[in-house]
Amino acid sequence: MAERLHFSGIGGTAMVAGARIALEAGCEVRGSDGVLYPPASHMVQALQIPVYSGYSADNLSWSPDTVIIGNALSRGNPEVEYVLSHRLTYTSLPEWLKRNVLHARHSIVISGTHGKTTTTALTAHVLKAHDPGTGYLIGGEALGFSHSSHLGKEGAPFVIEGDEYDTAFFDKRAKFLHYLPNTAVVTSLEFDHGDIYHDLGDIEIAFQRMFRQIPAEGLVLLCADNHALSLATHSFSCVETYGFHENALWRGNYTAEVSNCQEMQVFYKQTLWGSVPLPLSGQHNHQNILAAIAVAASLGMKQQDIAAAIASFKGVRRRLETFLESQGILFVDDFAHHPTAIKGSIAAAKTKWPKRRVIAVVEPRSNTMVTNRFQDDFRDALKEADVVFLGPIHRISSLPESDRLNREEIVQSLTAWGRDAVFFDEVPELVHALHNTARQNDVVLIMSNGAFGGIYTLLKEMYL
Repeated sequence: MAERLHFSGIGGTAMVAGARIALEAGCEVRGSDGVLYPPASHMVQALQIPVYSGYSADNLSWSPDTVIIGNALSRGNPEVEYVLSHRLTYTSLPEWLKRNVLHARHSIVISGTHGKTTTTALTAHVLKAHDPGTGYLIGGEALGFSHSSHLGKEGAPFVIEGDEYDTAFFDKRAKFLHYLPNTAVVTSLEFDHGDIYHDLGDIEIAFQRMFRQIPAEGLVLLCADNHALSLATHSFSCVETYGFHENALWRGNYTAEVSNCQEMQVFYKQTLWGSVPLPLSGQHNHQNILAAIAVAASLGMKQQDIAAAIASFKGVRRRLETFLESQGILFVDDFAHHPTAIKGSIAAAKTKWPKRRVIAVVEPRSNTMVTNRFQDDFRDALKEADVVFLGPIHRISSLPESDRLNREEIVQSLTAWGRDAVFFDEVPELVHALHNTARQNDVVLIMSNGAFGGIYTLLKEMYL
């Protein structure tokens, strides 16, 4: 008899991907969540299963065998309280994946502060070109994939995005500690998630614990261009490095003969391994390509097959994605929500559209970005933009004023450096000002890890 699973919080990106894997595994699946909006609502609807709107004990009356509780839920949620009071069997999505999927697979865990989703999608895309049985779970919408997850076949690799954020209200460990890695990629290592980690040292400990789970014959791939390299001494398995640093084992190099960085030479152990096309803009994305190459090569793929697969990669939604073009203005959506990612996205936009003015529109939204923890880094990340619009601080009323990001100070500094900069407390006001500022040939780069107060709909209504 098929296992009956109820996904509480099914609208989360990983949860809806996990629900699809459960369906492919033959489980009977239902779910519940609050009011959902695109793209989450579309992803949930595509599952074609019963999904209850709103949380209620009644949603569990169908007597599921197990309730999978998303990490967005906490004590006080009606379904959480019902599960605990009635002694129902419950677990987290990472633990369910560990027990039911990853034990039987070569698990490839893509982790790091930045670039996880793109690198996971890239690696899955390359590997499934070689082995259609490859499974994957991508923490976003990868273009060219029918869905963000696929069970694949037993014995084939499984590529999974490994988040360092906590697992559930009852399990505060990093999600990737459940993923049984045979191969682990660390794209970058910086401080983030200030709501659950005290400092960078705390985050490093989480990665060190993951490394303890990798078998001796496993592989750790570290980006040589950043602090991730500090983890090398904590591995019990083979360590390889990748990036643009001269000492990287897998080293990228731009060929002088090819304009606009459309191609990259790749060296392995200082010997030319081959050249690959660059379907994505920005050096941070080219690091991600190197990571995917290293994984694929470790599993026996040939250079020409890897290069061909990379050439056909279409990217990931909300990563320098043009969602609107009107009056000669390009409107680009990007998920950047950390100073390093914001700096990289601005640089990538300037590389991709070198003759256009870049207007950076940023929503301080993540649990760390809304605080003054990154005050100076945030300011410095924005200085390469030609114009800067700062949106409202997400859930500002929940933050003591002494802890909040000081947008006025950032605007003053940027203005002193000769940049046009302003902040707004209301999104409609920001959109109106943007309409008066943007001109033909501009690129409006919108950076947020959330809905940004409906800015995308407001812009479409104004320009279409």
